[in-house]
Amino acid sequence: MHNHSDAAAYVLRFINQTSQSVFLTGQAGTGKTTLLREIIQTTHKNTVVVAPTGIAALNAGGVTIHSMFQLPLATFIPEAAVHGTFHENARIETRDTLRRHFKVSGQKQAVIRNMELLIVDEVSMLRADLLDAMDFMLQSVRKNKTPFGGVQVLFIGDLLQLPPVVKNEEWDVLRKYYRGKFFFNARVVAQHPPIYIELSKIYRQSDDLFISILNNLRNNTITSSDVNTLNRYVKPSFDVESHPGFITLTTHNAKADALNTRALGNLSQRAISFYPEITGEFPEKIFPVDETLTLKEGAQIMFIKNDLSPEKEYYNGKTGRIKSLSPEEILVYFPEEDKTIEVDRYEWRNIRYYVDEVTKEIREEILGTFVHYPIKLAWAITVHKSQGLTFDKAAIDVSNVFAPGQAYVAFSRLRSLNGLILLSPLQINGIASDEEVLRYAQQKADDENLETALQHQTRRYLADTLKDGFTWKDLSQMWRNHAFGYREEGPKSVKHNHSDWAKRNADLMATLLEPSGKFLLQLDRLFAAESLEMDFIAERVDAAYDYFFPFLDKLETEILTKLHEISRLKKAKAFYEELLLLEEMQVKAVRKLLHAKQLAAVVAQGKEICKENLVTDFIRKYRQQKIESVKMAFLAQHAELIEDDAPETRYANPGKKRKKEPKKSTLEETFELWQQQLSIEDIAAQRKLTPQTILSHLSKLIASKQVNIRDVLPEDKVIALARAFVGYTEETLQPLKEKYGDEFTWDELRMFKASLSLR
Repeated sequence: MHNHSDAAAYVLRFINQTSQSVFLTGQAGTGKTTLLREIIQTTHKNTVVVAPTGIAALNAGGVTIHSMFQLPLATFIPEAAVHGTFHENARIETRDTLRRHFKVSGQKQAVIRNMELLIVDEVSMLRADLLDAMDFMLQSVRKNKTPFGGVQVLFIGDLLQLPPVVKNEEWDVLRKYYRGKFFFNARVVAQHPPIYIELSKIYRQSDDLFISILNNLRNNTITSSDVNTLNRYVKPSFDVESHPGFITLTTHNAKADALNTRALGNLSQRAISFYPEITGEFPEKIFPVDETLTLKEGAQIMFIKNDLSPEKEYYNGKTGRIKSLSPEEILVYFPEEDKTIEVDRYEWRNIRYYVDEVTKEIREEILGTFVHYPIKLAWAITVHKSQGLTFDKAAIDVSNVFAPGQAYVAFSRLRSLNGLILLSPLQINGIASDEEVLRYAQQKADDENLETALQHQTRRYLADTLKDGFTWKDLSQMWRNHAFGYREEGPKSVKHNHSDWAKRNADLMATLLEPSGKFLLQLDRLFAAESLEMDFIAERVDAAYDYFFPFLDKLETEILTKLHEISRLKKAKAFYEELLLLEEMQVKAVRKLLHAKQLAAVVAQGKEICKENLVTDFIRKYRQQKIESVKMAFLAQHAELIEDDAPETRYANPGKKRKKEPKKSTLEETFELWQQQLSIEDIAAQRKLTPQTILSHLSKLIASKQVNIRDVLPEDKVIALARAFVGYTEETLQPLKEKYGDEFTWDELRMFKASLSLR
């Protein structure tokens, strides 16, 4: 584990070793985003990330709630039908009308059926009615009546930041069903509350006086001495433009835009505009930054992303000045460190989830990318857009009192009081945080409760997961139905000849129910005991596994062989698809059994329950290896059949073959493809990026010695560049480009400069 706070460690354990839903909160600067990344990397569960808005989803690396769950933009009523009359402008959906939207594509259904963990980010903006609609949808598609259809949910967010948006006419409808508009007002949360965990260690501020003022602001307990302290920083005539490094925080977009435009206009240098490179599907409404970025030398800018490279040259909210500019190069100067860096473009990915056909793992497919410089003008910004940013110096304009919590968001962007300027005195009235949110916050679990809940929920999770591994009622029923279905077929049908096969296997499956029932009772007894004898439980699970696995394994072989055989017949598509569904259920049963055996062993050995310890190669490759061996056996039996172009393709999913997308940095992904000797154009096409972006990756790979410039550029070009660079000491490449014109492209100059930094 990293140097976690206890709270973060608890969150990871609740996610990995229980099915308990969790609400993870913590004020700005406590590291929620970092923890989210760690959970995604280390959990053994099939995970999907969603957020209420397109931009929030993009930043969390997920998709929107509406697109994942096919929900219309509307007001949802948690009842079957509407009673009474409503405002004609409010679009109303009930449970009955919602059902119509659940004709979900096969791909989405597979994702929803295979999902084990749903992470909802920026939950402060999630409306109660939308959460109930999600719950209803998950229960319907998964055919499971437990909350969220049995999916564990992790809610992440700070409720004192942005509240959900509800129009008056919508609230007129909703207030008949809900006490409030927040996610915790949803019926599903009221009936099954998630465990409330708060990250409290603040990484942004270390100044105790400031931290206590922030906490009081947050909790509606601000005192007059707090206000007096803050009002010592009032300077109404403060001019941001003549104080480099200061940013104005204001409440309205128009005001921030006007300040930035005016300050940019006051600079005499020429303006240059930059535009994004967009490939594939990337709708305009989720553009993460303005399409046009207009800059001048001397402009004050800030970064809106953290630097993903090992150098960590900048973070979200870091300000600097434009030192030099050309259409192909932006250099930024940080006066505090007396350091200049070249800004690289940043890639945002629009993704969708799909289920890997073979391993049944949920993966991401990149639909499109948006590549642009991660900077914006920074003389001013709205409080709303400053969420998640950290500033060293800010001039705060909170004269117009606005939504609760906004003053808190504004002040909490700062590292310390030393960097604070107030443009007008703070009025104590009206900076109240939402009472309802503060009431909900009292449900926070203390350490003792967390420990007890964790113990209890872990035991429950173990019992449920182990029992799940040996529960085959539904599978047996499916085999029975399948075998029964042959009776309706005429003697001429394709299926007719296979009815004995189906009956034989359905009978075999049925014989497993009695012994598995006995074993389940034994597990119940073991888990009912006061203290858990994990070694003994693991022993019993092993013995049961040794008994049952050969049967389930044989059935899987039988179906795969039959699928292989049927795929060679004409007019058998319906039969093939029926077998495919049966196989999906069969292989799921095998996987659950393998998983149960592994889980029991991991716990008995006192190891951590996480991806690394639970997901073995055997489990991951089980189905793939089975398919291979069935093919070999089939060919050995039918030597007269030369392996034709794999017949599976006749009925297989027409969807395109997808590559596995591992979680690697964008540079690593390009480097791997480069090592496979692919051309720059091919890499770009495969990664849904422009060749331009791939060239910039190559410059970085040359700088880190992973790629040799001579593998990218022809020898004569390298020699010519070496001559051009003799005695060259400038930071910017602009003079060289002007001198040599079209003899060298910007990318060639960049790559050569990158190769020099090695020597």
